[in-house]
Amino acid sequence: MKLTSLLPPAAAEPPEEHERVHPAPTNLKVLPKNLTGDQVHEIMEGWEAALGAHCSTCHVADPNNIGPNGRPRLNYADDSRPEKSTARIMYKMVEDINENYISMVDNSGAPVTCGTCHRGHIGPEPFVAPAKGHDGPRPSQSAPPGPANASPQAGTTAPQPK
Repeated sequence: MKLTSLLPPAAAEPPEEHERVHPAPTNLKVLPKNLTGDQVHEIMEGWEAALGAHCSTCHVADPNNIGPNGRPRLNYADDSRPEKSTARIMYKMVEDINENYISMVDNSGAPVTCGTCHRGHIGPEPFVAPAKGHDGPRPSQSAPPGPANASPQAGTTAPQPK
């Protein structure tokens, strides 16, 4: 699988000295198995932001593994939370959209990501169509000439907006 929408450009750089180095991941089922712990952590931080979530949304606390702050550490390999299964399904969906649909559209722009739909919310906000009478978005100033934006020929008048 490609990492089309996972790693920000800075993820390939080595961590700074004060940053925590993350252990090699275990139990990767949809992410490439050759990712480092730091790469997986970077991906997860992106997903957290895109979903407005926290690590504990998908990962279970291990009461037998207490961190230096006195709280249980998360067991990243544990699959007991349904949100983790959902995240895996959604990751596969995003990759499928990017590989089999977006890539087929010339000049399609940026790939689809979790944030494309979720926009910082676990549950995407429902789309609400504009009120009746709304005539849609205005053509951009850089729109290529076409029937809707063709300049009138001499002696004719341009259609008036309704």
